Amino acid sequence: MSTDLERERETIGPEVIPLEEVPMVRRERWEEIRRLWVEERVPVAELARRFALDRKTVRRCLRAAAWRPYQRLTRAASVLAPYAESLGERAPQVGYSAQILFQELRQRGYTGSYETVKLFVRPLRADQLSAERTLRRFETPPGRQSQIDWGTARIPFRRGPQVRHIFVLTLGFSRRSFYLPALNETLPQFLDAHERAFEYFEGHTREHLYDRPRTVCQPSEGRTLWNPTFKAFAEYWGFEPRLCQPYRARTKGKVEAGVKYFKGNFLPGREFVDDVDLMEQLLQWMAEIADLRVHGTTHERPVDRFAEERRHLLPTARQPSFRLEARQVRMVADDYLVSFRSNRYSVPFTLIGQTVELLARGGQMEVLHRGALVASHPLLEGKHQLKILPAHGPGASARNARKLRSSRPAGTESSFLPQVEVRDLAVYDSLLVAQAQEVLS
Repeated sequence: MSTDLERERETIGPEVIPLEEVPMVRRERWEEIRRLWVEERVPVAELARRFALDRKTVRRCLRAAAWRPYQRLTRAASVLAPYAESLGERAPQVGYSAQILFQELRQRGYTGSYETVKLFVRPLRADQLSAERTLRRFETPPGRQSQIDWGTARIPFRRGPQVRHIFVLTLGFSRRSFYLPALNETLPQFLDAHERAFEYFEGHTREHLYDRPRTVCQPSEGRTLWNPTFKAFAEYWGFEPRLCQPYRARTKGKVEAGVKYFKGNFLPGREFVDDVDLMEQLLQWMAEIADLRVHGTTHERPVDRFAEERRHLLPTARQPSFRLEARQVRMVADDYLVSFRSNRYSVPFTLIGQTVELLARGGQMEVLHRGALVASHPLLEGKHQLKILPAHGPGASARNARKLRSSRPAGTESSFLPQVEVRDLAVYDSLLVAQAQEVLS
């Protein structure tokens, strides 16, 4: 540690600053400031720059024993002094509505005017709006955190637009993102998308931030109820899952910006043959456009910052996949192939454009359609390999027909044709006359 930083730490003692002297700093920012100061030893000047605060304010946050909601002393506050603490807690819960607070105060014996309550609430509302406008994304060191989210988009396929769910994982430091289109957001697809991202980056960060999807956790009072399969997945790969504050999805703004970037930069003006073509164009765009543009927040190219972040990622190359024996949905491409873990397998060509389910178990890749097994292949190792059975192609029907004809004895072709009775045309004329007479009668 530098001498300046040591001297700076000595000047920040355990002094408790009176509440009225501490400008408004929201709980999330206060906790993050103290975490960076204690765990990462970030200097006060750097903290002030990151959070757009005055250095004196940062020092007061570090000295404060605990976070408490801010209260501004005004003339209205002197009249409302007996109720000031409860008002400070209640105002955010009712959207800083002076009318609601006034009604509740009257029930508690308050005899002052509505205008006094308005004067008290006005600066609280203004400070809240100002804090939200100046809220900055927390910067994390290389390899510390990724942010994960889903988005939805209408994809212009040649056969017509279809909805796809877009999995996005963004590395917090470098802002490199991995995108994966999917047919749904089920747990098997969710975990498979993670592993595809780990493979793409050749590693993963120590923390992953989520916006409380049900595939990660369930609603619970006062504690986090993790999805047991997801928790086992996180422990298997060695990362710590973290959650956004309830109703505070903006804390994962890095990945949300990635979803908007995908819709605004990748999709316009493109058309795709099928899901395979979509993924191929997407990978090319990620490498040639997304990774090479100058990022609006860091003012650097994600690929350049990733050169630093790569060294801090936890490696995953030698660790086998987390085998989840659950079916994953795929759309059959126009070449009657389905993709699984960067390899492709054939299915009967009659299923082109339809959805099938993939199940990898016992070294086999099983493909099911409406619950029935339609294809089975040995599970391929490695990447970018093909497994095609000739019987799945459209040429199989023609080959079977030729084989049937070649197996018939000479001169017996007619015996294989359906027998059709030959009738004189007068029979049909007599039937029409009979029907007409029946109608007239």
